[in-house]
Amino acid sequence: MRILFDSKQLLYKTPFGTLTPGQECTLHIHIPTSVQTTQVKCLLNGEDGTHVLDASLHFQEVRGTYDVYEGTFSLDTPGLYFYYFYITTATGGFRLFKQGNDTNMEAGDQWQLSCIPADFETPDWAKGAILYQVFPDRFCKAGECDLKGKLEPYTVHANWSEEVCWQPTPEGLVLNNDFYGGNFKGITSKMDYLASLGVGILYLNPISKSFSSHRYDTGDYKTPDPMLGTEADFAELCAQAHAHGIRVVLDGVYSHTGSNSLYFDKERTFGGNGAYCTKDSPYYSWYTFYHYPDSYNCWWNFDTLPTVNKMDPKFVEYVITGEDSVLAHWLKLGADGFRLDVVDELPDEFVLLLKKRLRQLKPDALLIGEVWEDASNKIAYSRRRRYFVDGELDSCMNYPFRTAILNFIKGLDDGRGLAETVMTIAENYPPQVLLCNMNLLGTHDTPRILTALVDDFEGSREELSHRHLSHNQYYTAQERLMLASFLQFTMPGAPSIYYGDEAGMEGGKDPFNRRTYPWGREDTDLRDHFLRLGRLRRDWEALRLGDVSFFQAGDRKIGFRRTVPGQKLRIYLNRSGDAWEVPAGKLLFGHNLNTVAPNWLILAPKGFCVVEE
Repeated sequence: MRILFDSKQLLYKTPFGTLTPGQECTLHIHIPTSVQTTQVKCLLNGEDGTHVLDASLHFQEVRGTYDVYEGTFSLDTPGLYFYYFYITTATGGFRLFKQGNDTNMEAGDQWQLSCIPADFETPDWAKGAILYQVFPDRFCKAGECDLKGKLEPYTVHANWSEEVCWQPTPEGLVLNNDFYGGNFKGITSKMDYLASLGVGILYLNPISKSFSSHRYDTGDYKTPDPMLGTEADFAELCAQAHAHGIRVVLDGVYSHTGSNSLYFDKERTFGGNGAYCTKDSPYYSWYTFYHYPDSYNCWWNFDTLPTVNKMDPKFVEYVITGEDSVLAHWLKLGADGFRLDVVDELPDEFVLLLKKRLRQLKPDALLIGEVWEDASNKIAYSRRRRYFVDGELDSCMNYPFRTAILNFIKGLDDGRGLAETVMTIAENYPPQVLLCNMNLLGTHDTPRILTALVDDFEGSREELSHRHLSHNQYYTAQERLMLASFLQFTMPGAPSIYYGDEAGMEGGKDPFNRRTYPWGREDTDLRDHFLRLGRLRRDWEALRLGDVSFFQAGDRKIGFRRTVPGQKLRIYLNRSGDAWEVPAGKLLFGHNLNTVAPNWLILAPKGFCVVEE
């Protein structure tokens, strides 16, 4: 017989998930009577291993062959904590640690518990919203592009459907300086389409004046790239988005700038007043030079991306605190928040200062962080990050969900891993963050989701340029994407569509995941599927704001509930090779339902449905 304790179940721990200072937490542990327990303690440590408190659990009752012990404690200070149990018996004592879904004496990890600030709030408009990510140069072009002031050299494709440039220069450099002319007016022209998908948040990859098509090599933080349009064009984009009930989030790239920039000016494009040109530059303190001017700290050793000293007072004032800071500048034009690029390379002090200033400027602004792991316990550069325990981030890019969904849909997991990942994130993240989490299947940093679902090929750019899905591969990928997106849209968080995924775009890693949107050549079956998912999420509050709990995870079948007061939904997905009989209810959404019996639904293989209890 095992000792029973599962922190994800209210039977053993209340409340579920995180705490706030002073909030009581009650634990129940079930120990076989044969152990002859005399004392139980819960020992809590800080993230650095420092002992914080002992909480005694007292005998409550005998339940069958188990002795039930109960204890209550609270924490005074926000922070990340870990705990385990020490059980004393008539013949000695032992420690009890966590191991996977089970418990094992003297083995495994400690349980995690976060205490978050009591005043930590996230914007209501972002909770459960549908997010749409646009790579600005590749989404839509309207009118002619103004090339005056565009950083050179560059090329502009004559045909919207041409292949992206992937060939390196004779020197072996990949310049990423080919453009298609997607612009603010083009995005604005598609607001009706975005609204039809149910989009509530429009996330734009960088829009500031830059040399490259990806624009992560910032040339001027406060000036839009001329090819995209003017400040007035951007303001109109925001105004039209708001008229459609859509908020606009911009990419904030503050770990580095471009070498060809107003601030560094290695090419002397901006007048020769950058840090590379003169030590008297107002931006000189932004950078670290090892041997002036040619040896300097740069992002991942790319000399075109000099790293910024984030806590330099002049940089902080320019980006955050100044009256016309970068934050203030774009918010005044209509932006509603920012996504922080490589947030783990920004000090916690910087992120917290940015968050506070953001809220001062716009009280309901949203701050998303690029985090690829569980953000609640992330360690970066030997420091434990404080994204939630200091209330820094409202949302994260939820790559753990993506990995778990792909593993399940591709048959690498029978469902237990998916459920464990979802419930671990739900337990570790503050509930107000969980509901805003950017639940993605594809981004500008991953292969297109259609390709990822059927093709794991890792090759050269030349090989990838010739690699396309066969007819059979595409059919399989399309079918799998319908399953994956169904899970994405029914789980807690903000489901994120990478532009064109809903239209059937394919492609491997960068730059083949950044092709132009196929206007007029969309996969209408996929697009209609996403339109239906958007309507489903719009109509049912439980899918946007509800709690989550699994009742089936295994045998290639997934079943879970989403609930809010007065509304209970059951979600089913069948990846097994057999039909699955599930209890009937009011059918809200379904695919591959063979038979509807009086009290049962027959869910065929590769079928899914949502029913109201």
